[in-house]
Amino acid sequence: MRGAEGGVAPRIIRGGVAALAVAMSAYHVWVIVVGPPEAVIFRATHLLFALLLVFLTIGGWPLRRADGLPSASDWLFAALGALPIAYLFWNYDYLVNRMIYVDDPTFWDQVMAVLCVLFVLEGTRRAIGWALPLTAIAFLVYTFGFTSVTWGQVVDQLFLTTEGVFGSTLAVSASFVVVFVLFGAFMERSGTGRLFMEFALALTGRSAGGPGKVAVVSSSLFGTVSGSAVANVMVTGQVTIPLMKRTGFRPPFAAGVESVASTGGQLMPPIMGAAAFVMAEFLQVSYLTVLGWALIPAILFYAATFMAVHFEAKRRGLAGLPEQEVPKLSRVLAENGHLFLPVAAILAMLAAGYSAPYAALVGTALCFPVAFLRRTTRRHVTLGNLWDALVEGARGAIGVAMACACAGIVIGLIALTGVGIVFTQLVVNISGSSLLLALLLTMAAGIILGMGMPTTPAYIVMVSLLVPAIIRLGVEPPAAHMFAFYFAILSAITPPVALAVFAAAGLAKSDLWESGWAAVKIGAAGFIVPFMFVFEPSLLLIGPLTQSLHAAASAFLGATLLAAALHGWLFGPAGLWQRAVLFAAALSLIQPGAITDLIGLGLAGLVAAAQILARRRSARGQAA
Repeated sequence: MRGAEGGVAPRIIRGGVAALAVAMSAYHVWVIVVGPPEAVIFRATHLLFALLLVFLTIGGWPLRRADGLPSASDWLFAALGALPIAYLFWNYDYLVNRMIYVDDPTFWDQVMAVLCVLFVLEGTRRAIGWALPLTAIAFLVYTFGFTSVTWGQVVDQLFLTTEGVFGSTLAVSASFVVVFVLFGAFMERSGTGRLFMEFALALTGRSAGGPGKVAVVSSSLFGTVSGSAVANVMVTGQVTIPLMKRTGFRPPFAAGVESVASTGGQLMPPIMGAAAFVMAEFLQVSYLTVLGWALIPAILFYAATFMAVHFEAKRRGLAGLPEQEVPKLSRVLAENGHLFLPVAAILAMLAAGYSAPYAALVGTALCFPVAFLRRTTRRHVTLGNLWDALVEGARGAIGVAMACACAGIVIGLIALTGVGIVFTQLVVNISGSSLLLALLLTMAAGIILGMGMPTTPAYIVMVSLLVPAIIRLGVEPPAAHMFAFYFAILSAITPPVALAVFAAAGLAKSDLWESGWAAVKIGAAGFIVPFMFVFEPSLLLIGPLTQSLHAAASAFLGATLLAAALHGWLFGPAGLWQRAVLFAAALSLIQPGAITDLIGLGLAGLVAAAQILARRRSARGQAA
């Protein structure tokens, strides 16, 4: 066989790896249809696929071939990584009949446990970087160096039970994440990405700062099916950032808008990031319940981002796109509107009480048949696209699967050593029983953790160490979990390590720091919204609907005024004193209440009246 780039052997290897990815997707579809096997078998099979794919598709130590194919060490790592899982399958009867923490692990139990942990750490490093593996290593060092936990207990906890590597976080990845990532891949391959972009253009393209608003709308739509801020930037930013620059937005602001809008996709129902499924598992609620909690905060986040773009465009006198470049909404819906049907089907099935994986599977199954309905999208319905969607779905789930397995090590050790209780007491003691200080500590931890790892593991670590502390201080559990969820996500736009900003700044050819601070300014409301729903849980649709609507209206106005204060425009240019008053009004309205609402409305009315009078005087002066 020829070994060159275009030779037979490389094609066979690439085809074999792609077939492995398709097999992973097919296996998870089969499980949803017929029901999952016993927990250890299901989770271990999921991890087996992920380990094989991560070592065969993502280069790592010590060498990577120039042609991108797996090196000899990659093949060796794949084989050794699969060995502990094969051991579990071979010795399954022994595994389920032994007495946990009573029967001593055998020599081979210990060897396989070490191999499993080592290759999960290495696979996670390849998939998402060093941060999470180093966190797991730190907990291992703490366990062996500073506690009385024995070696045998660690082997039991991490490898021979469903409390460690094969714990609840890996179960979420196996049960939920793969099928929703698969759904996103099917939607993209069936032409939905173009629909999202044209739909956003038709809605907002002609208004002031239209391309910036297109970025907000399209990224909110695309983000619901991608689940990744960086992936969202790279798909939608290719179009929106050049449009924003062309119509007058500064490159750092364009990068900031795209990174903020793309980051918020994980917050926006109906299909949020993987951490939302973990939250549902932790709180033992349905995924639909989590969607309800997320709805109003997500709308507030995007409304504030939208208004920030509007005020900046007004301040700079920027117009929208020419009419000939903006598609008509009626044409967009007539040609491609049917592609919304799979998302509608998922929502309908969730509302009818079906499980989230089954609803996602139905939505996935509808993607290509729906695309076939119209001639405009029929070209996407090919066997090649179907194959590619199955491959991309599996590959897109690798990072989450490895992160969940590695996070299982952390959670297992926290439970075994009791360090979570110690950490909770520490946070409570440091904060002096001050909820605000505890929230600020949790926010800082979320941003720091999220700088080095994806949202899901950052959220999992926060839930294990910090969320119990703020719950102990009186926060409703859903609000506490949503608080951690938000800040695990917002790290993607927070300097110095802001991955979404890095991606957007590269497309905009702008300075990283300027782009980062622009993103923080644009997304400022996103940093305040979590505090709002902690102190006012009705924003999570907890409690009477009328109270939730009142809180939402007050918070929306407060977020709008905050954007106006930061960008220097309401109905006209805002001077320094007006920006200060608008900022005070925003803070008053953010906390719902009759007195604070009246103060906020009064201050906002003062600035509005001053600006309207100034506009009238200017108009009279020009007329004279």
